[in-house]
Amino acid sequence: MYPSKNIIENAVNSKDHTTLVAAVKAADLVATLQGKGPFTVFAPTNEAFAKLPKGTVEMLLKPENKAKLQSILTYHVVAGKMSSADIAKAIKKGNGKAILTTVQGGKLTAWMEGKDLYITDENGAKSKVTIADVNQSNGVIHVVDAVVTPKA
Repeated sequence: MYPSKNIIENAVNSKDHTTLVAAVKAADLVATLQGKGPFTVFAPTNEAFAKLPKGTVEMLLKPENKAKLQSILTYHVVAGKMSSADIAKAIKKGNGKAILTTVQGGKLTAWMEGKDLYITDENGAKSKVTIADVNQSNGVIHVVDAVVTPKA
């Protein structure tokens, strides 16, 4: 990953994010994530997508499910550039929790367990940040180990 490249330019070169890149393309979100931003992206790995129920990814990639796919993907994006230190400060200020409003319009709850940073979706599913602060020209990526979903 190169800090001089944007989120999409870096993601296409990550062997751990091929499913995410395919999903972003299917959802027509490439131009958005190449935009000026800045964005904070909680980027699920291929393994994270593989944890979804069998057939979910294939179903979401179908053209007729584009709106649902867009909703899930934009739920992983927060406007602005928030480093893990910024998120940790917000968690401390919020007495152990920080509520992040996503580009999708839903809320993610950020919290810490020891030194580990987690996000929880509106359905109670949690995802651990496995690699934090991967800087991009138009924001920052935090790699996560699970796909989070907005309230249906």
